[in-house]
Amino acid sequence: MTGPDDLLTRARAWAADDPHAGDRAEVEALVAAGDEAELARRFTGPLTFGTAGLRGPLRAGPAGMNAAVVTRAAAGLGSWLDAHGHAGGGVVIGYDARHRSDEFAHTSAAVLSAAGFAVQVLPRPLPTPVLSYAVRHLGAVAGVMVTASHNPPQDNGYKVYLADGAQLVPPADRQIEAAIAAVGPARAVPLSDDWLTLGDDVEADYVAAVVDALQPGRVRLADRQHLRVAYTAMHGVGSSTTRRVFEAAGFAPLHAVAQQDRPDPAFPTVAFPNPEEPGAVDLLVDLAVQVDAHVAIAEDPDADRCSVVCDDRQLTGNEVGVLLADWLLRRGVRGTYARSLVSGSLLGELARAHGVPAEETPTGFKWIIRAGSAQAPLVFGYEEALGYAVTPSVAHDKDGVSAALAVALLAAELAAEGRTLTDRLDELAVEHGLYATGQLSVRVEDLTRISDAMARLRSAPPAQLLGRDVEVTDLAESDPPVDAVRLRGEGVRVIVRPSGTEPKLKAYLETVVPVPDRAGVAAARSRGADELDRLRAEMSAALGL
Repeated sequence: MTGPDDLLTRARAWAADDPHAGDRAEVEALVAAGDEAELARRFTGPLTFGTAGLRGPLRAGPAGMNAAVVTRAAAGLGSWLDAHGHAGGGVVIGYDARHRSDEFAHTSAAVLSAAGFAVQVLPRPLPTPVLSYAVRHLGAVAGVMVTASHNPPQDNGYKVYLADGAQLVPPADRQIEAAIAAVGPARAVPLSDDWLTLGDDVEADYVAAVVDALQPGRVRLADRQHLRVAYTAMHGVGSSTTRRVFEAAGFAPLHAVAQQDRPDPAFPTVAFPNPEEPGAVDLLVDLAVQVDAHVAIAEDPDADRCSVVCDDRQLTGNEVGVLLADWLLRRGVRGTYARSLVSGSLLGELARAHGVPAEETPTGFKWIIRAGSAQAPLVFGYEEALGYAVTPSVAHDKDGVSAALAVALLAAELAAEGRTLTDRLDELAVEHGLYATGQLSVRVEDLTRISDAMARLRSAPPAQLLGRDVEVTDLAESDPPVDAVRLRGEGVRVIVRPSGTEPKLKAYLETVVPVPDRAGVAAARSRGADELDRLRAEMSAALGL
């Protein structure tokens, strides 16, 4: 444990090495004020590579996103690429519209260019899936996306992609983290302006690739043009690219939430710019009612995820996931269908019914996107947190833009028959049973509450849930190890894990209710909702929350 003198010494040393005048002044002001509590928050340790690379609040010091941290991250990435035989290769850099995203992208370009890499930067704030696509499209050895995705406005982040266009997995993440730690003084890191800004052709190629992969021509043009779609970019970067995709696919212009259609790093109309959060899609729902939309779609700020509203109800990520999988399967798309272990089980039932392989992966799209085999490559993957890969041959990551188009194509097919997305969900419930899913999610200030709850669950798990015996599996003992505990019994399943991107503890709940016929769907949904409420109460007690 360090004392206040050591803390002040480290803070002064950091400020002396900080290459950014504003960040340097921020630390110096805290030192001058003797604000030890705030300095402790910023100097307890560096940001670490989590589920999606670096992510944290915009603030000076090692525990924040700032110019010094980004400089060292880029230098460490360059060092790792050199050590793994990629010296002089191409690196593509993208960025969203958050505070300082363009600055961090250009800083990374300067560092990696000075390290000998052929650096190309996307021309403006663009969706994360465009960056993932660009890595493979341009034959780069790595990509960097400056984004905090759906985190609060005060955050930013730094995702690293390798040559396959996918996010990092172990051991590369730990190795890059070690390379970052080995970087010398930030001010001593060489910089160069010998990098290129790309034109609009990469985005145009991405748009064409998405449209080609989803074959909108299989849906009648009149049905596509008839569909009314309400849409929001949620103050993010998806609006322009999504419009281009829908126009190229032959849809009528989107009805957009005007207040949220342009990028705004303050996210003024939402408490959290995350479609999963309560109230986040209220303006979208209002617009959908006004224009009598067949379907409403919200993308998160970097457009790698999307949420769907139909018949005045926001669908869950599991519901959208099975709708898209069912649509692809009925189209005859064969290959591997994958989901994360915390996502709903129905995908596996659908895959088995169609005779195609299904995989359950660790949490995170970096694992989902690597599912499949040479004989049965990945053709669809999803996670319940609104992430979908419907065109994994285009973007090797979750992609809210292509998912939005796929949802619209499915909705157009159904609307032509007088049906909706929720009608198809009811049909699936009759065919396979009603898979009701939900969450218990607790946001904390003190991270020890999460570790304490996990320890409590591991040492004294419940023997029953919903009155049914459950088997308990500690997934920390799986390969690869996952910090999660699974409880599973007849028609009930719960998985508990800490969030990889936010200070949250999450319990993923599922119960399966038999459905005798179409007339029994409403009763089954009511029973499913009641059982989820009971599961929340039982798990809250088990976790001591």
